[in-house]
Amino acid sequence: MIRLITDFDGPIIDVSERYYRVYQLCLEKTRHPEQAVTQLSKAEFWQLKRSKVPEKQIAILSGLDETQAKTFVNLRRQTVHAHPYFQYDKLAPGAVAALEQIQQAGIDLAVMTMRRVRELDYAFGQHDLGKFFPENRCYCLSNDYLKTRDIDDKPLLMARALVELPPASDVWMVGDTEADIIAAKKHGIKAIAVECGIRDRVRLQQYQPDLIVKDLNAAVECVLNAGFAQAS
Repeated sequence: MIRLITDFDGPIIDVSERYYRVYQLCLEKTRHPEQAVTQLSKAEFWQLKRSKVPEKQIAILSGLDETQAKTFVNLRRQTVHAHPYFQYDKLAPGAVAALEQIQQAGIDLAVMTMRRVRELDYAFGQHDLGKFFPENRCYCLSNDYLKTRDIDDKPLLMARALVELPPASDVWMVGDTEADIIAAKKHGIKAIAVECGIRDRVRLQQYQPDLIVKDLNAAVECVLNAGFAQAS
């Protein structure tokens, strides 16, 4: 049996609009009433995020001073995962078609995400995605989980999944961040990084995934081709 474990935000969900709306809110709330600031365009902002430029630096580039930048960072941290802003998330182009292709090919599909249960459930309902992921194939954080760092928390989720899921002959992890790659490599799983999420190719290359592809569709093609090669 072939298994594909996919991250949620990035491969399946485009979070760029939510992140940008929160950036706009935090900039507006942090600046002084008469202070002139330079609001970045969404493209400029998202490229900085994909290059992993720190939030404080993004604030300073937008015209805030050092003290304001610290306030901006704290406000952003409190807001970006607040429920009202999840409405701005969108399906990544081609993601549903890729999930349907996985199901049709008989690949065992699981999702592994740093979202909390309520956040994942909301997205499932909003985008009709629950049909792809039964409860025993969903690995996320409990609603009261105390987060540390994704690069620490995600390998713990992976360890739990490998204990709970039935054996598979071939396992792949698809994700858009270093946490996904680290979680896969730590447990001897092949890692496919996608460029459609919150890290650019340069950042992804630093963590040496097995493959870097455009999106979930391309990742599925790689998994299917590898399966065909093994079968022949």
